[in-house]
Amino acid sequence: MSAIRGWWWRRQPLVSWYRTYCASLAAPRNHGAPRAFSTASLGPGSKRVGTHNGSFHCDEALGCFMIRLTGKFSGAEIVRTRDPQQLEKLDAVLDAGGDYDPMREQYDHHQKGFTEVFGHGFSTKLSSAGLVYKHYGKEIIAKELQLDVEHENVQCVYLAVYKNFIEWKHHLFDLEKELKINPPIKYVIYQDERNKNWRVHAVSVSPEMFESRQPLPQCWRGLLDDELSERSGIPGCVFVHISGFIGVNQTYEGALAMATTALTTTSSSDCT
Repeated sequence: MSAIRGWWWRRQPLVSWYRTYCASLAAPRNHGAPRAFSTASLGPGSKRVGTHNGSFHCDEALGCFMIRLTGKFSGAEIVRTRDPQQLEKLDAVLDAGGDYDPMREQYDHHQKGFTEVFGHGFSTKLSSAGLVYKHYGKEIIAKELQLDVEHENVQCVYLAVYKNFIEWKHHLFDLEKELKINPPIKYVIYQDERNKNWRVHAVSVSPEMFESRQPLPQCWRGLLDDELSERSGIPGCVFVHISGFIGVNQTYEGALAMATTALTTTSSSDCT
């Protein structure tokens, strides 16, 4: 499995393109009425892929990145607009348009009644990037591995990538709503694949906001290593961000202790 993870993220040209695309979306623009925005001029036979304008998220950015890796939409122009008349003229639409219909290349997930899941034992409703991956993931992987799309290794990687790289932030809010979880989840613990330490991530108020539901304690913020461990009384601490949205510990047990302690720490006076 580690080899699969290494293959996916060592594809530097792909990662570089994705970062460049995200940077283009984040570039400063006029703050007047929202307008359509496109990434390139059309060439002969070029396809046009639409998504919404305004603030962008990892979902549609990743979806646009992936669909441009396919044979059908290779080098496609990305058009950002919410104008229904403009969206109707495009060859594919992601995260906008209010419709999911793969036969017409429509990949939105916001509409009432949307229930599409990945399958293969997974039951979480898909985002727009997930919809693109469901329909085009095998083609993208086969191309990168230089194998036939029906090769068993393609199927193996197709499932492994979905299983191991699911974006928890958006799905968490969906699961809370579907399962009627109350009180809401405050922290998520997960392992950093690169350095193998463990992170405590304070869940944001909403997917679009940076503000945390319950930041890590004020008296931990900005501290590192031994100083943080001494202040918190928890061994193995690495750091806590100055805003309190994330903390790191060397072990799972340490990260769990940080989250548990933070749940009962409501002010700086409560810190050890």
